[in-house]
Amino acid sequence: MDRRLSIPSDDDRFAHAPLAILLRLVHQHYAQEVDAYLRDAGFSDIRPAHANVIPFVPADGIQVSEIARLTRVRKQTTAQAVAQLERAGYVERRPDPADGRAQLVFLTARGKEVGPVAVAAGRRIVARWAGLTSPEEIEILRGSLQTLLAKLQQEMASDAGADDG
Repeated sequence: MDRRLSIPSDDDRFAHAPLAILLRLVHQHYAQEVDAYLRDAGFSDIRPAHANVIPFVPADGIQVSEIARLTRVRKQTTAQAVAQLERAGYVERRPDPADGRAQLVFLTARGKEVGPVAVAAGRRIVARWAGLTSPEEIEILRGSLQTLLAKLQQEMASDAGADDG
């Protein structure tokens, strides 16, 4: 069954769409294409929700609560994704030497193989999108999103500082 999004060719349909809808639809296309590349590379058990874990696991490990904070996903949801990845052999948990009550998440050898495939897939997707629009439009979009994200993070940091004081 083809699970790709079915979007009418009528360009006017999205002329007045809310930005959130446009971002969501573009993200769905991206996630589905990455998923297809991962399946083709032998990672058929990786799910889109796992993208909230694997890219955020540094070599020295990370606590589930920190992954949840970084990805802005609920801790319970993150813990479920980590458990799924652990059962599939992509991550392992080890005691946190700095906190005897906590565990750190580490990528296994298999987990470390996912990143390069996903990064290469992302590059191919963006190159294809640049062909559909133009390289300049993709760079403008990237720059706009980077600026917005930086300002949102600054705003969050300022709000957190105000809450502390």
